Amino acid sequence: MPPVRRGQELPKKFLDGFSEYLQTDGYAGYNGLENVKRVGCWAHARRGFDTATKSVAKGKRSPTADQGLAYCTKLFKLEEEFKDLSPEERKKMRQERSKPVLDAMLAWANTGTAAPKSELGKVLTYLKTRWMTLTVFLKNGRIELSKNRAERSIKQFVISRKNFLFANTSIGAKASAVLFSLIETAKENGIDPYKYLAWALTEASRRPEAELVPWKFI
Repeated sequence: MPPVRRGQELPKKFLDGFSEYLQTDGYAGYNGLENVKRVGCWAHARRGFDTATKSVAKGKRSPTADQGLAYCTKLFKLEEEFKDLSPEERKKMRQERSKPVLDAMLAWANTGTAAPKSELGKVLTYLKTRWMTLTVFLKNGRIELSKNRAERSIKQFVISRKNFLFANTSIGAKASAVLFSLIETAKENGIDPYKYLAWALTEASRRPEAELVPWKFI
């Protein structure tokens, strides 16, 4: 099986025809996508400030990194407060309470300086160059602050991949990806994965594929 390369051609092919919101990290391979609404991930920004706070000499602190981390933590705490709201209510509360935090953070970031190759310099650059995508969540209450939930969903696949190491064929790799996707989608819909798969396999000969997705489970 030929090696998989993380170039721009793969996201383009995989997301051909997709024109909705797309939440990603800062990987440049997504930059060639057209007709999608890019959404940034605040977990990556927060992680950058956390790394910057730990990169200073032992026993010392970085007030700038600490401040950036505090802004990020505030945003996540607000999201925790908003988690049970409807998308419309969440959007309203984000405009009222999260946006002032973001406005203050941007004003602060524009005055911050650090060596470009330092951990602090990297995260400040990340923040300022991706600010437009990082603030898209204010426009839609369905958008999440980070892609942590998606990353948690593929964690089991990543752990399993270490055990089976390689897929011998591209067909096998695709089958594994489909199976893991179905399982995680069932979980997201509050469905027992085992019961769903048993149902899907039983009904496979009687129903079209479109009727076998987890949210169609009876």
